[in-house]
Amino acid sequence: MQVIFESRDPDGAQMRELAVLRVNFVMRRLAWLVPRAKVRLSDVNGPRGGLDKCCRLELKTDHVGTVTITSMARDWRSALESALSRAAHMLVRNWQRHRDHKRSRRLAFDFDQ
Repeated sequence: MQVIFESRDPDGAQMRELAVLRVNFVMRRLAWLVPRAKVRLSDVNGPRGGLDKCCRLELKTDHVGTVTITSMARDWRSALESALSRAAHMLVRNWQRHRDHKRSRRLAFDFDQ
């Protein structure tokens, strides 16, 4: 899986290695569904603090297309972990839905004959 990292914030840029490692680790079993992932970290309202660290995770998938998950938190790590958790859950749910739909269509076809 190819992981692309973007951040204009100097503090966010320090998270590059960790973000790439975490994306590869979380998506290790789903890598066949996601050939490319883009992680974008940004600070919404600058150095004022608060709930302003944004992690945007864009996953290019073969079945669903491009999926974008955005998470906001007080620090970069929490925003990244939240986005990864939601992305993994969504990918598994969509894959199961797609698999069950194909199975039900095949069973319906078998009963018609």
